[in-house]
Amino acid sequence: QVQLVESGGGLVQAGGSLRISCTASGRASSVVVMSWFRRAPGKEREFVAGISWSSGDPFYIDSVKGRFTISRDNAKNTMYLQMNNLKPEDTAIYSCAARSSALSGYDLWGQGTQVTVSS
Repeated sequence: QVQLVESGGGLVQAGGSLRISCTASGRASSVVVMSWFRRAPGKEREFVAGISWSSGDPFYIDSVKGRFTISRDNAKNTMYLQMNNLKPEDTAIYSCAARSSALSGYDLWGQGTQVTVSS
């Protein structure tokens, strides 16, 4: 069983930077895609960025392109989201998720980490 644990959230001023991490424990070798989702207060959860675990190919929503960078370290089973030029509208609980096989959807989820951007 794979477990996902996020870390690195916090409070930052607008224009600042944060890096959040997600570490997979257990049988992480089966993971094919890992992604970041976020849920802002009063809003639906939205996809933010994802990365192919084998190739490292990233993909982003338009609102974070050029500001956020997703990466992974296979040796550490860890995914990162470097967030630069943060805006108050980036305030949300950020959760990592993984697809445990090519045939599954996002079936593994972390508990989430709070990111708060003050204006």
